Amino acid sequence: MVAEVQKESNLRSLLKAISWRLIATVTTVLIAWLVYGDIGPALAIGGIEFFAKFLVYYFHERLWQTIPRGAIGKAAGVS
Repeated sequence: MVAEVQKESNLRSLLKAISWRLIATVTTVLIAWLVYGDIGPALAIGGIEFFAKFLVYYFHERLWQTIPRGAIGKAAGVS
């Protein structure tokens, strides 16, 4: 039986990136707000952080989809 490596769709990677970035960015904004005591800089930091890390995470996920090492496959023809 030959195993076929399961891969995520681009949409799934995109949705995972967005959901994780929202969680992580809220955390960053809260920490920055506590440190600076001002919501303005905290939101600016969060905004920059969201877009920068969103792009990095998305491409990181797509890169990992090209690496079969450690992936669990499903048997061909089995749903």
